[in-house]
Amino acid sequence: MDASETIPIERRLLERLTDHLARRGGAPDLQQALNAALEMWLGEQLKLRIDNDPASVRGYQWKTVFLPEGTLLCTRTYGESQYARVHGEEIIFQGRAVTPNRLAHWAGRGRRNAWNDIYVRRPQDKFYIRAQRLRAQLAQELERVTSALPVPAPVASNSAEVMSAVVTALQASEQTKLAFAALFPSPAPDVQRDCSQGEGWNLPERRKYRYRIEDVAFS
Repeated sequence: MDASETIPIERRLLERLTDHLARRGGAPDLQQALNAALEMWLGEQLKLRIDNDPASVRGYQWKTVFLPEGTLLCTRTYGESQYARVHGEEIIFQGRAVTPNRLAHWAGRGRRNAWNDIYVRRPQDKFYIRAQRLRAQLAQELERVTSALPVPAPVASNSAEVMSAVVTALQASEQTKLAFAALFPSPAPDVQRDCSQGEGWNLPERRKYRYRIEDVAFS
């Protein structure tokens, strides 16, 4: 038989628990209900730690990628896989703390690109993923989140600044109109000629001064 401890519980919480068990039917077993509640609470706390609770999570910061505690790192060379684990704030490989680049070099017995050669599996991941791909995914997610944020409009500190900004905008608009008019002047309006026959137009002494256009053009 497991040892038990006496723990004081607030009366209102105990009454709520009893009412809930009564509504579900059957004989209320307070001990089992309390044990189940504690198990559920502990499970939620464990998930909170894995999901990067800033109060409790530790891990290794690799450039822009954060590897929480418990992350596995794998690299394969010459048909053999080498594993390392994030413990606390360090990457442990064969009992000693290493960096990702040193892990790739030691496991591959030569100079290698850690981003391309190391596969990462964080506690919340189901499969290993190449470090280079994980970094790209995190960068895309960060860009998507930042682009969705609204851009705050500049706010003037007082009414004088507001009026000054309005006057400046109007002056700039007027100067733009003047410059545009100087570059592209509007065409002059057409002058309507008076072609009406004046007084005495048909007099015989004036007919000798009249010419037809075709006579002048082809003369």
